[in-house]
Amino acid sequence: MDTETEPFLRLEPDIAPRLESLPVVLAAPVRARRRRMPAVLLGALVLALGFPVLWATWLIGSLFDRTLWLGWAGVAVMGLGFALVGAGIGRELRGLAMLRRVDRLRDDLASGETARVVEAARRWMETLPRHTALLPAIAVADTPESVLALLRAGPGAALLDGADTLGRNAAFQAGAIVAATPSPALDALTVGWRGVRLVRQVAALHGMRPGLAGTLALLQRTAIAAASVAATQFAVNAAAHAVISHPLLRHLLGDVAGAGVAARRMIVLARATATACSPLPPL
Repeated sequence: MDTETEPFLRLEPDIAPRLESLPVVLAAPVRARRRRMPAVLLGALVLALGFPVLWATWLIGSLFDRTLWLGWAGVAVMGLGFALVGAGIGRELRGLAMLRRVDRLRDDLASGETARVVEAARRWMETLPRHTALLPAIAVADTPESVLALLRAGPGAALLDGADTLGRNAAFQAGAIVAATPSPALDALTVGWRGVRLVRQVAALHGMRPGLAGTLALLQRTAIAAASVAATQFAVNAAAHAVISHPLLRHLLGDVAGAGVAARRMIVLARATATACSPLPPL
């Protein structure tokens, strides 16, 4: 009888080969393509600009065939009309460019790099002539946090106070409009017009002059900024204080509930617009 115990582990006579890790092959980064205008929009733009130019050229040629002075009069009228249209398009593009500039400044201020933050603060101060006295203090700041603290305590606080003042004025006007007008449809129209005017006023306070397209883009950004819990909370508190502090508005709002809602919305809109127009990163 064999009583020899079998070993639990068996050793191989040969040395096992060493396992070498395979080199990790990283995919080459794909360069992001620039967003191009869709072909449909590009074709519509060519048609919208091409046909008026061809028609104007044909008309001026016909006028020159009649008489010389009539042709030059046509050239003057067409030139003035196209110049005004070009000026309007240029204004819209400048308004959109200023919104893009706010986004770039916000990214630079939130970068955490001292040189980049100081340069962004200097460029922002150039659009606010009333706050250029802060430039020497920004130039000697040695940390991004100190630059942001100076901006928040100086132009940031002043612009926010100005936006709150505009919002309180708009709240009083909106409450009075809703309390005085008998038609709900007219209420919505007038309050909506006052809200758009408030957005443009707050944008002008921040050194911006948005046109129609710029106002629409700013309204979209304002709607996103209004979703902030902190901004909405401050705005509601300011609205309640404005409503309670004014005797006439308190009397009107005691009878018309919609007037109180309109007044609060104006304060919310003013604070949200200020948040959208300011390049300062949120705390």
